[in-house]
Amino acid sequence: MRLTVGRVGRPHGLDGSFYVTRPKPRLLSLGALLSAGEVSAAVVRLSGTAQHPIVRLEGIGSREAAQALRGLDLLVDSREAPALADGEWWSHELEGCAVSDGERLIGTVARMIELPSCEALEVLPAGGGQPLLVPMVKDAVRSVDPSARRIEVDVDFLDLAGSAQPPPAGGDEGGQAR
Repeated sequence: MRLTVGRVGRPHGLDGSFYVTRPKPRLLSLGALLSAGEVSAAVVRLSGTAQHPIVRLEGIGSREAAQALRGLDLLVDSREAPALADGEWWSHELEGCAVSDGERLIGTVARMIELPSCEALEVLPAGGGQPLLVPMVKDAVRSVDPSARRIEVDVDFLDLAGSAQPPPAGGDEGGQAR
């Protein structure tokens, strides 16, 4: 499994360095082996700030070479990623999890979104309709069990009491997005 580190942005200087857009600073480190398209190379330069990092990959030695990678996702093998603390998950571990409040199915996690104040789950409602945002805060999320593919939330805190639909009779979740 590969994790997205960010995306190759515009070149910086003449030596093959480039900005990383939408960075995940925790995954960027000097020496890390990253992939961008067909290129896999170690990070030989890491500067800038956590929000606006500048990276140069081994073997990418010119502005033109950096420009050729522009727009590609930067990926790292999940085995190379730092260990997470208790109560932390990679976004790919939560995508596809059922979101419920007790026996009431709310929907399915489509993706994790990084908001200015916290991360949030974008949940596709089981009954259809507009996606719901569930902030990843203690008051909103009671429990997360990626191995069981289940996230328990508090619909009263989220003010979703009218949006929470019970699963169809017989346990058929045919309307559930995957």
